[in-house]
Amino acid sequence: MSILQSTNKRALRKAITTTLRELSQSDIQSQSQAIAEKVLSLPAFQQCKTVSCYLSMPAAEVQTTSLILNILGDLGKTLFVPSITSSDGYMNFVRVYTEEDYRSFPSGLWGIPEPTPEWSSKKRQSSASKFRAKSSCRLIVAQVFDADCNNLDLILVPGVAFDQSLSRLGHGKGYYDRFITSYSSSTGRSKPLLVALALEQQLLEHGQVPMFDHDWKMDMIITPDKVITAPQA
Repeated sequence: MSILQSTNKRALRKAITTTLRELSQSDIQSQSQAIAEKVLSLPAFQQCKTVSCYLSMPAAEVQTTSLILNILGDLGKTLFVPSITSSDGYMNFVRVYTEEDYRSFPSGLWGIPEPTPEWSSKKRQSSASKFRAKSSCRLIVAQVFDADCNNLDLILVPGVAFDQSLSRLGHGKGYYDRFITSYSSSTGRSKPLLVALALEQQLLEHGQVPMFDHDWKMDMIITPDKVITAPQA
């Protein structure tokens, strides 16, 4: 990645974040509700069994509480949410069992609810675990995916900005890109459908979001009035 490319990402992230912070809470809630209705009506969402949904910040992004409660109320679906428990750059997905479970999460960094390690005195089911090993005098942290955990069918993805060509600009930590790469390369697992949720102010024109080799494009972007998908070949 060149210095110029990195600078372009940082500048775009800063500009969009400034715009999002100026949005009223009522505007964000209104847009979020319209987006939730579109997600719930998607055939791909209705047919999937195992869903991951991010836990939203109190402001500046699509709110996901109504989506989470809907998923938890659907007996045919299992919900996983992101969990970052250390500073080693790895994100896991852990299961949420009930509405009571979800509402018991304490508020963490940036006001985002944080799943507890246990629910009902039992360790949460997770999509992966970490192991540490040495190779050529170097410490490697890797993920091992839980064979007892159902494959993730669909991931509802957050971001700072997206464009019409399905590119995504995240918060700069690389959590989602690393997880998707590891998950998709593990034996016997297919890539989940990547569905981004975007406020109107987060959607840019084609090619405006810089992309690099390790960045994953979305399969779909949902805004309050659009469902953007890749053109059929």
